[in-house]
Amino acid sequence: MMCRYILSSDNITIKKVSRLLISKKYREKEKRFVLEGARLCGDAVDSDVLIDKFLYTEKAQCKYRKIIDKIKAVAKESYLISEKILGYISDTQTPQGLVCVCIHKENLFDLDKIKDLKNLIALENMQDPTNLGTIFRTAEALGIGGVILSDDCCDVFNPKVLRGSMGAIFRIPIYIAKDIKDVLTLLEGKFKTYAAVPDKAAGDIKKADFSSPCLVVIGNEGNGIKEATIKACKEKVMIPMLGRAESLNASVAASIIMWEMVRGGLCERS
Repeated sequence: MMCRYILSSDNITIKKVSRLLISKKYREKEKRFVLEGARLCGDAVDSDVLIDKFLYTEKAQCKYRKIIDKIKAVAKESYLISEKILGYISDTQTPQGLVCVCIHKENLFDLDKIKDLKNLIALENMQDPTNLGTIFRTAEALGIGGVILSDDCCDVFNPKVLRGSMGAIFRIPIYIAKDIKDVLTLLEGKFKTYAAVPDKAAGDIKKADFSSPCLVVIGNEGNGIKEATIKACKEKVMIPMLGRAESLNASVAASIIMWEMVRGGLCERS
């Protein structure tokens, strides 16, 4: 694939990449998102994500030649840029000099056709992109079947979400719902549903029965789960805590919950 040179920050491609980094509406309109760094860009290729444009520096080419050659082989367009121009399209403090503009990969699953997804988590109004990225990464690592998001969660293609997920977002099934409560209604009878709440009256998550297909709802970092969503769940569970801590970081809480979901199923089979 022939490589072109971009010499000015006023170049239309640079302006578009910069806008994709900061605007969710523009990402949705263009059906594009931006990845940065050797690991994440390489992961995208390995996960069959379509690379629309690839931009890299000479310095990066010296350090990451094999990865760059792999990306250039599949990218529709490749551009060599200066370190100065890289600064206009980088979202990290120490950029590695590789930037990919990718086409949205369809990895949404159909709720009506769920058969083999044993464990699911649902995230309601999750706003912190770093938390969301970490949750995707942990979900993949623990073998969670899929992640359901309410449409008021932060954008899954936010650069911080993408970096935090370490490529997991390309591989784990995702479903975006207008209302989590409606999802719970649709899955009634197929999944045992739990609401994760900071309520001592709720059941201890270590004693919850996760041996059959189950779904756990995790709420907003500050406000938790909506009352209507809690009522739509069959049971409430909580993470018991000692000391003076009243709550946990959302990604930490989600990690504990997902571990207990997996551990519960394993214990039942052993």
